[in-house]
Amino acid sequence: MDQEDISASQQEQRGLWEHLSHLQRLNALNVLEAVRQRQKKTLTPLKRGQLRQPTPAQWQEYVIDFSQRCLLFWDTLRQRGDNRLAHERAGYPLLLKFDHETLIAGPDLARPVNFSLLRILPGPEQEIDGNSQPVIIIDPRGGHGSGIGGFKQDSIIGESLRAGHPTYFISFSHSPQPGQTLDDIVQAQARFIEAVSALHPANDKPIIIGNCQAGWALMGLAATRPELPGLIIINGAPLSYWAGINGRNPMRYTGGLLGGGWMARLGSDLGNGRFDGTWLVSNFENLDPANTYWGKYYQLFSQIDSEAGRFLDFERWWGSPTLLNGEEIEMIVDDLFIGNQLSGRADRKSNGIDLKRIEVPVVVFCSYGDNITPPQQALNWIADVYSSDLALQEAGRTIVYLRHASIGHLGIFVSGQVARREHRGLLGAVEAINALPPGLHEMLIDDLPATSGSGDMQYRVHFQSRRIADIHDDHEPVRDDDREFSSVVRASEINSAFYDGSIRPWLRQIINEPTAEWMRRTHPFHQQQLFWSSLNPTLWWLPGTVSAVNRNRRPAHQDNPLLAWQELFSNQMQDTLNAYRDVRDATQEICFYGIYGVLGAFTGAQPPRNLHAPEPSAQ
Repeated sequence: MDQEDISASQQEQRGLWEHLSHLQRLNALNVLEAVRQRQKKTLTPLKRGQLRQPTPAQWQEYVIDFSQRCLLFWDTLRQRGDNRLAHERAGYPLLLKFDHETLIAGPDLARPVNFSLLRILPGPEQEIDGNSQPVIIIDPRGGHGSGIGGFKQDSIIGESLRAGHPTYFISFSHSPQPGQTLDDIVQAQARFIEAVSALHPANDKPIIIGNCQAGWALMGLAATRPELPGLIIINGAPLSYWAGINGRNPMRYTGGLLGGGWMARLGSDLGNGRFDGTWLVSNFENLDPANTYWGKYYQLFSQIDSEAGRFLDFERWWGSPTLLNGEEIEMIVDDLFIGNQLSGRADRKSNGIDLKRIEVPVVVFCSYGDNITPPQQALNWIADVYSSDLALQEAGRTIVYLRHASIGHLGIFVSGQVARREHRGLLGAVEAINALPPGLHEMLIDDLPATSGSGDMQYRVHFQSRRIADIHDDHEPVRDDDREFSSVVRASEINSAFYDGSIRPWLRQIINEPTAEWMRRTHPFHQQQLFWSSLNPTLWWLPGTVSAVNRNRRPAHQDNPLLAWQELFSNQMQDTLNAYRDVRDATQEICFYGIYGVLGAFTGAQPPRNLHAPEPSAQ
């Protein structure tokens, strides 16, 4: 090593230590500021003297109400457990609020898959315009159950029917077909789209909507079969898996901190060749412990008279995770979440997918409140694929993005308010989107006063031309993280090779289907459901007692000061759990850069640059 190389290495190491120091300061400030803001909001009623002392009569009223709410709360949890068992006994049927018929069953195809094409049947009050573009909604298969696009009226399916579109739904069943691969699914979905186009030969090609996992799968499908879609809308779909902002997006570090893709292999081997989606659902819940362990239950408890139905509907879907074949989850983890192969690496595998081949307009809906797919992961693929604004325009491509300020990941798909505002706006702006010139555009939705006699909010949609540089957040650090994530790829390859050669062979000899099923059932996620179910003999008294409570329900008056004190206690609990989450995430980020930054700096690893070859026009 000559003097120049030594000097460069020393400079790189100094840069690493400076970055680690910066991360420590940044995360410390973020944690302290978040605690300060939460405590300021929580304690404001106390400081203003708005929390009054209750009278003895108010104490009596509150104790009766509290006791009754406890019983009703416990019984709702019991119903959740019973619903989970009934859903399993019924074979995990699709949870859709809309009548439908199956047009093509995936298990009947030459290469069977657990996906099927459904036609959504409109209600008697809904009129479908036979000349409208058909809409195809692809359900995301990310561990949870099927039906996220339409398990209530205010949903993407509901808005499509409201707009008069012939509507179709690509759903999946609980268990994959034996030997099913991601390529099989792509081929099946292509056939589904062809079938819909054949049913509407005089109409424009279908609008295809992909949520979350279905979004990145749809982009891959459109890149290999660009003639199929008429318009693409992807909601909360990650495409640039390494992207993110220091101090804000900790989930991208998970693969590296776990040592890479070997954990996916272990999970599929423990499942006898099938990966339990419960692990993915649990990981999602762990991102927000305040909501998982307190917030959603307190909302149910505090509004037990009105909230039980909504809670049970959501938990029926959320509480029945699905299975994936081992080959599927391993390819997803290795090639996408760790390898960033879809849009991002110059040394990526030759898989035939080039996002430049997508010919139709692409609409990206993301949110700053989404900790699964932050805007950087949803949008940075544009900069990866197109080297400049001129390259995007000369390619004749139109890309539109819509950003929400605060909604969380699940809210993008299940929030009724988002369905009525953002998804309604997107479907209502299809003609305007198709008329936009090539380039990058932002879709903006302005709230308007409701017209007299109308209970619905009114919105106005308009578009503004943007540059690729505009998709980057002003606070995004200029430091390139590719070195660390490239080190994760190499570490993952080494660990996976070791696992494949030394652990996998004997583990596969030990695990059989009864053992795998036992491990699935004993997962804590399922056990807490079964504990609060009629299988628990200690709850025999609960249904009868709750019937008596419902006949003699005595809720506390809303001006009872003890309800305000109860709210203060709940907010303090959530603040504590949020503080724990912030410290945990900050620690994980510093550990990630401490491990993989050191590996990259001391091994002299050089990350790939210029992720896609520059366009000739950009040179």
